[in-house]
Amino acid sequence: MFSELNVTSNFSFLKGASHPEEYMSRAATLGMQDIAIADENSVAGIVRAHARAREIARQVQERQAWEAVHGPMGPEDPEGTRKAAGLLDVTPRLIPAARLVFTDACPVTVLPENRRGWGALCRILSKGRLRAKKGACDLQLIDLLEWGDALQLILWPNAQTSPCGAGGWVQTAQALTRRFADKIHIGLVPHYDGRDPDRFAELTHQADHLGLPTLASAAPLMHHGARRKLADVVTAIRLGRRVDDLGRKALPNSEARLRSETEMRRLFKGFEAAVDRAFVLSQRLTFSLDELRYEYPSEGTETETPSARLRRLAYEGLKWRYPNGAPEKVHKLLEHELTLIGKLKYEPYFLTVRDIVAFARARDILCQGRGSAANSVVCYCMGVTSVSPEIGTMVFERFVSEARDEPPDIDVDFEHERREEVIQHIYERYGRHRAGLCATVVHYRGKRAIREVGRAMGLTEDTISALSSQLWGFFSTKGIEAQRMAEIGLDAGDKRLQQTLALVYEINGFPRHLSQHVGGFVITEGRLDELVPIENATMEDRTVICWDKDDIEALGILKVDVLSLGMLTCIRKAFDLLKMHHNTHHTLATLPPEDPRVYDMLCAADSIGVFQVESRAQMNFLPRMRPRCFYDLVIEVAIIRPGPIQGDMVHPFIRRRNGEEEVSFPSDELGAVLGKTLGVPLFQEQAMQIAIVGAGFTPDQADRLRRSLATFKKHGNVSEFRTLFLRGMARKGYDADFSERCFSQIEGFGSYGFPESHAASFALLVYASSWLKCHHPGIFACALLNSQPMGFYAPAQIGRDAREHGVEVRPLCINASFWDNTMEPDGQGGFALRLGFRQIKGLSEEDATWLTAARGNGYRSVRDVWRRAGLVPVVVARLAEADVFADIDLNRREALWEAKALVAGAPLPLFAMDLDAEAIDEPAALLPEMTLGEEVVEDYVLMRLTLKAHPLALLRHLLTPGAQKDEIFKL
Repeated sequence: MFSELNVTSNFSFLKGASHPEEYMSRAATLGMQDIAIADENSVAGIVRAHARAREIARQVQERQAWEAVHGPMGPEDPEGTRKAAGLLDVTPRLIPAARLVFTDACPVTVLPENRRGWGALCRILSKGRLRAKKGACDLQLIDLLEWGDALQLILWPNAQTSPCGAGGWVQTAQALTRRFADKIHIGLVPHYDGRDPDRFAELTHQADHLGLPTLASAAPLMHHGARRKLADVVTAIRLGRRVDDLGRKALPNSEARLRSETEMRRLFKGFEAAVDRAFVLSQRLTFSLDELRYEYPSEGTETETPSARLRRLAYEGLKWRYPNGAPEKVHKLLEHELTLIGKLKYEPYFLTVRDIVAFARARDILCQGRGSAANSVVCYCMGVTSVSPEIGTMVFERFVSEARDEPPDIDVDFEHERREEVIQHIYERYGRHRAGLCATVVHYRGKRAIREVGRAMGLTEDTISALSSQLWGFFSTKGIEAQRMAEIGLDAGDKRLQQTLALVYEINGFPRHLSQHVGGFVITEGRLDELVPIENATMEDRTVICWDKDDIEALGILKVDVLSLGMLTCIRKAFDLLKMHHNTHHTLATLPPEDPRVYDMLCAADSIGVFQVESRAQMNFLPRMRPRCFYDLVIEVAIIRPGPIQGDMVHPFIRRRNGEEEVSFPSDELGAVLGKTLGVPLFQEQAMQIAIVGAGFTPDQADRLRRSLATFKKHGNVSEFRTLFLRGMARKGYDADFSERCFSQIEGFGSYGFPESHAASFALLVYASSWLKCHHPGIFACALLNSQPMGFYAPAQIGRDAREHGVEVRPLCINASFWDNTMEPDGQGGFALRLGFRQIKGLSEEDATWLTAARGNGYRSVRDVWRRAGLVPVVVARLAEADVFADIDLNRREALWEAKALVAGAPLPLFAMDLDAEAIDEPAALLPEMTLGEEVVEDYVLMRLTLKAHPLALLRHLLTPGAQKDEIFKL
């Protein structure tokens, strides 16, 4: 038998040429029992290999179960199981490993013997990663000597690195032998240059002299020889060269691939013992990723267990949410949820989320939970969400299920300007050795693939740009590339162009590098760096793990999503303005519900600036939807998405809602699933229920369908379930056309489908922002401007919309404006919106703070601003360009003329009584007044808005049938 213990996948970024999953599938095809994914200073790809190994095991079991009933499969198996299982009899076992590349020694592949060894490997990798910048690893041999417990080592003497030159590997071997004794092997790798037997003999002799055994490996860079061209392309990308210029850096042949036992024995003829030792060593390596027992922080106290603490906080919150007593239904739901949470031992997870939210509320940081939080009475009572459990008909078990036994999913959105405070609080509370952000794998997609492969292949920048311009055409209409290339003036018969396009398709989906997740935190009771390696992020004071959200989900590791949302910043600032100017206190949970005026406004598509429904598509849909209750907003949020649109769900729903089409269901069981959406599936949960109820999916199959429907899924595979779904619907007697239509609708969710719970959480923010816009348009516009950049609309549209709602918007003023936009009395019992200095492009908050702090009773001149605020002349000139001196009778040009007269660096008089004592004596300048058009243009350049006139107002008298074209062009 033979086990390959030194595989390089494409998670050795731009070095390996095959996915970890491809190696596992190929190993099963070759009949290999064990395979070690050993990427360079990384274990980022092993979870994917582990998941693929489990999938192969499941397929083999399904095939064996089918054969037990029907007999051996033939090539024409009508059930399609043969194709799914691939007729594999062997399930390869993944051996987690990493190849450590040192700055002062030869590379060593490290293979954990057990759980303790895995922890040691993670500590070693963390140490190297944390002392280097993001993406790099600075490892020294002393790190392995210090932490290398319960590890097996393979030393590679032929590595092309300087510490291994001139026999340097012998010194490395001697140093390791003193520490690890009988746990070292010397690796033999074929070079396919005709001198391998002599090389093997020499290394074996030296290893015998050192008392160390040899071990054979093909050191594959690809799972199949067909990837040789792509291997050269990723090398060229890594080195910043063209493939033509790689020289000896290119692979000489396709031999560096995964090999079977037969091939290895042929390659190592005369050295078969080294082949056997690879298998013998693999049998000593018993560690599996299934052994990773993730321990969540207990979150209890010395006097209170997590279960008791959660129960106490939940019932305290129940009194807070329902001061007049909670309904009996809510009491029963709360007790049911607490029982289920306790049975699955998820109390610490809910307590962590609660504590993070409590910290944010203590700092007056607005937050809102979504995910399963929107379904949970427990989360509602603890303040994690403001969505009342009495709204909608969602079920808690859809997210926390005893049958599925998978982690709950609670995302918490925080104000985008203050989320970093929450992130740093988590690091401070748990320590960086116990908390880290998830990674995000950046893959080759679209333009990046075309750009980088094109350059490696030597295409001109013009050709690359032309190919990029047809991005969607190439990837959505594969097979008619010749027509596409002809359309953009390229020669479809050019061999290099054909090769490039083939390689672009091949590299699509390859990992490029790791980035950080937007906010997914993994927190542990013990050391996180013994569960998974930790490394530095690009952002200061952040550390990340090397696994992404799919990896940790596959291993059953809980994460807390600490996300940011600009609308929460806007709503919190609006609440603060309401408190300041109207002495009213509101939270998301205490806003007056079901206000008819709010729904009237939305029915009129008056939704500029409103969360989620401000796009043109939503504004066109609102008058057709005519929302009249909160659940209508839930549907509104979910329906205008690529998933429902591609699945042709929008028009049928509207026709049924408006009574133009009969609401009917093909069966009572599907009616129970689709009743509240009038027979049209709009949510991911409904897609799952249709599969279970209508097509007879098992919970496991439905769970795999759910994963393939995940929002923003990079490589969804919904279509794999097509045959199974249609067959199941047929067995239950459903019409074939109806079944096809159902699956088409479900398939639409593969690109973007919205869970009902997320839609409910977002719908609350839709209602809150709509209520603010409806009842306090000035305050809403002010808060919206203070929260920029966000949303669809620029400040000009926000300001104009506010004026159309009767809000007086006042211009920037040197003596009245602050950094933020503010509300000020309008002299008629109301409030006007005063623009703030933040609207001036290029002006910093620090300069605005100095300006307002030194203002006192007001400035009297441009020079007065310079003297008292201590601003440099260029900043004063920027203020003049923004026309902030109009209030002291200086127009834009006059103020700018005075600002240009200031001398940068001139000493400021400390005791001058005459404020103009330092004035430069020069004759008065007679400056021409700016036209209205010039004023408007300058306003847009400096502030992105104007209060003087709409740009088209200057052209309106010319935009008539009798206007001359030459008059228009003169403008």
